[in-house]
Amino acid sequence: MKFRSIDDFNFQNKTAIVRVDINLPYDERAKKVEMSERLVEAAKTIKELSDKGAKVVVLAHQGRKGDPDFISLSEHSKMIEKQIGKKVMFSESIIGEDAIKKIKSLKPGDIIVLENVRFLDDEDIEKSPEEHSKSSIVSSLSPLADVFVNDAFSASHRSHASIVGFSKKLPVVAGRLMQRELESLEKAMNPEKPNCYILGGAKPDDCIKIMNYGLEKGFIDIVLTCGVLGELFLIAQGFEIGNKTENFLKEKKFFDLAEQLETVFKKYNEKIFVPIDIAVDDNGKRKELSVDKLPTDKMIMDIGKETIKLYSDKIKNSKTIVVKGPAGIYEQKGFEKGTKDILNAVASSKAFTLIGGGDTTVAMDKLGIKKEKYSYISLAGGAMINYLSGKKLPGIEILKI
Repeated sequence: MKFRSIDDFNFQNKTAIVRVDINLPYDERAKKVEMSERLVEAAKTIKELSDKGAKVVVLAHQGRKGDPDFISLSEHSKMIEKQIGKKVMFSESIIGEDAIKKIKSLKPGDIIVLENVRFLDDEDIEKSPEEHSKSSIVSSLSPLADVFVNDAFSASHRSHASIVGFSKKLPVVAGRLMQRELESLEKAMNPEKPNCYILGGAKPDDCIKIMNYGLEKGFIDIVLTCGVLGELFLIAQGFEIGNKTENFLKEKKFFDLAEQLETVFKKYNEKIFVPIDIAVDDNGKRKELSVDKLPTDKMIMDIGKETIKLYSDKIKNSKTIVVKGPAGIYEQKGFEKGTKDILNAVASSKAFTLIGGGDTTVAMDKLGIKKEKYSYISLAGGAMINYLSGKKLPGIEILKI
């Protein structure tokens, strides 16, 4: 995919509207937002634009209407200021007189964060770029700007006004975070081979979308299944895994997916690897069982050591590796082994490695795994899933040249 980046525009003395995703975790008790990697990375793009002499106007959202975290961006602006070491102004309005006046008074290098764009009624309605070009935010701000920078990959699966509307009024370029996300995902979808996708976690429907598309298009060589997906594939193969785990899958409305996977496994059985042993919770202790010993009256919590060995061998021989989701319930002591060993095997490989999904990065933090050992760690959730599943993302489509 070809797109313009920050390198393709002269920002000196130009007003740049930059859309970032700094939707932060919110502590309801303390009633404040918490720092995240998204803000750290967004701040880098903002600083670079400022250093290039741009007048930087930052657009972002926090939460959704009606939710506790639907709050002002005033604290976010202070956090950005601290990150980049430069003064950052804040406007309590988005398109009001205060905002317009402050934008017009900006000097090269100045930065202003406008209020939460979702405070506008017409911001988060799904419409086409043409329709959104007439929205209040685009109509009010585009005459004041020279370029639109989309650095909000993780929000680009939504066709909202501040994501797509400016594309019909201004030149559009990708910010640095957007650029890194797209370049990494393109490597995953046009991989150096052989490659493998390690799909686990507690959201099997996301994994299935990626797996089905990648196998159909031929850019996935092998799939190493674990987590809930691995359990569903065991059922698809005809294993009775036990009432405790099956009831959990039924409660989460995942059980019916096994029938769908039966067809997938028959078609791609040489490419799909399913756990050969599992670890169960035996009165708080880890107990490993071969899948031949199923069903079990214990809850399945992790993959076993033989599966870890099999998967590690496949990882070692791969030149491109994508990881989506933990291998098991790593939060519980004794069942972090699968997740930790698989992630360490990926880190030790010489492959291009892409880590996706918030649960995986949370697991890395909890298990003390160094993130710098991997080629790229995506900060996106739904947008990454959609991209790897072959869906068009409105905020990406506007970047294409």
